[in-house]
Amino acid sequence: MNILILGATGFIGSVVAARLAADGHCVTGLGRNPGRARLKQPAIHWRQDDLARMTKVEDWDDLLKDQHAVVNCAGALQDSLSDDVTATQADAMLALYTAAKRSQPLIVQISARTAGAAAVLPFLATKRRADEALAASGLPYVILRPAVVLGRNAHGGSSLIRALAAFPLVLPLTHAQSPVETLSADDVAQAVSRAVAGDLRGDIVLAADETLTLADLVHLHRQWLGLPPARVFSLAPWLARPVTWFADLSGLFGWRSPLRSTAMTVMSEGVRGADVKNRLPSTSAAATLAANPSGVQDLWFARLYLLKPIVISGLSAFWLLSGLIPLLSVTKASAHFLPFMPEAAATALTLVTCVIDIALGVAILVRPLAKRALLGMLAVSLAYLTGGTLLEPALWLDPLGPLIKVLPSILLTLTALATLDER
Repeated sequence: MNILILGATGFIGSVVAARLAADGHCVTGLGRNPGRARLKQPAIHWRQDDLARMTKVEDWDDLLKDQHAVVNCAGALQDSLSDDVTATQADAMLALYTAAKRSQPLIVQISARTAGAAAVLPFLATKRRADEALAASGLPYVILRPAVVLGRNAHGGSSLIRALAAFPLVLPLTHAQSPVETLSADDVAQAVSRAVAGDLRGDIVLAADETLTLADLVHLHRQWLGLPPARVFSLAPWLARPVTWFADLSGLFGWRSPLRSTAMTVMSEGVRGADVKNRLPSTSAAATLAANPSGVQDLWFARLYLLKPIVISGLSAFWLLSGLIPLLSVTKASAHFLPFMPEAAATALTLVTCVIDIALGVAILVRPLAKRALLGMLAVSLAYLTGGTLLEPALWLDPLGPLIKVLPSILLTLTALATLDER
């Protein structure tokens, strides 16, 4: 069959795409940035587009041509600079259903439990709207509602669980006793494979026949990472609000933190399979982890995950302060240049370097600009070191180490570059 997969570069989508390709289907994967996926999965035909911009019926005509099935693995947790929840999860899907009525492909929708404390939030409200529209469309469909998906890789909530499991000494958890149901990513791929083969129809829950608490799940991951047991340190929800506010603020700049308010609201009552009759038993959390033994790369990822926002914020503060502080006394700051140029030129050069530093400090906070900002930081740091060495080599012996201190900044910038990718 010819199968189109939406969100094929994602955590679930990449596993589904690999499974359907292994089944012998001709798979087309749609993603916003499929460049790296094209290298990793060359057997899949890749198309680049953004669902948030595919809200008209005619936007789907070319993509749906000759497709026998469409699998929607795409989604967005919360509105941000990078995501438009309503456009991605509702408007684009409604346009898809209308366009699909001409050729009647099977639609497999990866959804979620859309009731509960977060039901009115855009994340679940738009999923519910799309699910209801699909069920009423007259198209052949399968709606799959997985609980928390675990796998060899991690993204979003599963990444956060690994990071919390690797926390030193104690496990700081909010909603530690909230119930959580899980399944493996391979279970989702298996269900999609069965749906495409015609073995499944309707609205189906995917979850293992067990209910853990969040604390249980984090303990399991800590054991999986090979770390000694640690006690849970329960945090009252109000203590976590500053973190949630910061995470929501970072979303405005394009960062997709799993600690945003939508995720915290969902976790406040736990994550269970939806309340529908059809329920497909799946792999338990312990069995999922046992089937995918951890390596040192998993421990590195878990330990670095929560350090990443601190590194980005720290670099931003460093460059902002290095640009703002000289502005408090431009004359004193420009004195270093006076032996080599006139006073006016020294002042102008000081102001230019301050503007560059401030611009880099701001740009790194904006996710689409972060990589270019980090590369800019490296270039400017090397320029500062080269210029300082040529113009005033004695600065290397200065007790305050103005040039030496640039070296750890370069190393931190390289660390941020190495951990910048989200998937």
